[in-house]
Amino acid sequence: MQREQHLTNAALLARRQAAVVRGVGHAHTIFAERAVNAEVWDVEGRRYIDFAGGIAVLNTGHCHPKVIAAVKAQMDRFTHTCFQVLAYEPYVELAERLNALAPGAWPKKTLFLTTGAEAVENAVKIARSYTGRPGVIAFGGGYHGRTNMTLALTGKVAPYKLGFGPFPSDVFHATYPMPSRGISVDDAIASIEAIFRNDIEPGRVAAIIAEPVQGEGGFHVAPPEFFPRLRQLCDAHGILLIADEVQTGAGRTGTWFASEQLGAAPDLITLAKSMAGGFPISAVTGRAEVMDAPAAGGLGGTYAGSPLGCAAALAVLEVFEEEQLLARARHLGEKMMSSLRILARRHKSIAEVRGLGAMVAIEFGRDGDLSQPDADLAKKVVAAAAERGLILLTCGTWGNVVRILVPLTASDATIDEGLAILASALGHVGAA
Repeated sequence: MQREQHLTNAALLARRQAAVVRGVGHAHTIFAERAVNAEVWDVEGRRYIDFAGGIAVLNTGHCHPKVIAAVKAQMDRFTHTCFQVLAYEPYVELAERLNALAPGAWPKKTLFLTTGAEAVENAVKIARSYTGRPGVIAFGGGYHGRTNMTLALTGKVAPYKLGFGPFPSDVFHATYPMPSRGISVDDAIASIEAIFRNDIEPGRVAAIIAEPVQGEGGFHVAPPEFFPRLRQLCDAHGILLIADEVQTGAGRTGTWFASEQLGAAPDLITLAKSMAGGFPISAVTGRAEVMDAPAAGGLGGTYAGSPLGCAAALAVLEVFEEEQLLARARHLGEKMMSSLRILARRHKSIAEVRGLGAMVAIEFGRDGDLSQPDADLAKKVVAAAAERGLILLTCGTWGNVVRILVPLTASDATIDEGLAILASALGHVGAA
């Protein structure tokens, strides 16, 4: 099929609306034509700075030469065998690398899959197999995927859960600590203990799953004492602790796993998004004895741990080492937080600036009040920024948070340009 010449965003949007289901939303009415590092050009030739990174997928930027070369080299050898049929060395090497990187003073093993939701779903399967228990505790505001099981774990109804129930049973939601909203770690632990009293006894709980930084929930960073308290609680009742690092992992927060900064190693870690620079692959890494609980044949998938994804992920690890991207993530985080705090002093409507490493966000509230979330303003800022050449995304329980997930490979000049556009967008919409 020959491509239509002189494509426009409007024409493609009309075709999209006629051919693609309504349920697949889109943040911007922009159609990408090409991309390099932290820059994207649309079909009309307009350039944008990408502060969304494909929703935290492009820590090494668009089309990193080393990642592309690794995938092309693998394509010349073979593209698919299904690891369960004919195994291949890159799968094993990548597992070895992740096992060595994951926190915890115990032997580890890794399973590869295709999507973040698959990783979370399989982590739950593994936890249930190891413990022989059905229950799982997640947190309000958490996001874990769009499959039926991961929707049950997700603590946000609209738009993810609307009209899709019923969901699997034996899933319960505790309160995530948010000090700026007056929700302490003590409150969060008390909410779990209330679940033990009111809903399910701890002896029937297989796992507690939590994000080190809530992604879709609004970039709320776990307080330093939260995961140690969870670890203590889990150990007291024989419950496994799962860290969902689909968004925080692959170096976004300044360590390969955000779990390295939690003060307590989880039993299982889920990983996806940026681990392969835009190529589909996900992982569950954890304690070897736990990971080995399912019987042979109980885990896997046709495309799980594809050779192309494994090759890309190994290249991403090399890029992180060669370009010192963990240190870069910490530098960018400090740089962006500093600039965003200056904006917050100028605009009272920015109620809070928060983040960990290069995973940062601003939250809007009327007159700076977190109890009065201003989703409309956040939406206007994102739209105004796009008009000026900057791609941003909203998130949060109320949709009033603007998040930044710029590639770690972006230059300081590109970051400064993007932040200047954000400042211009705030001025344009009349943010107080």
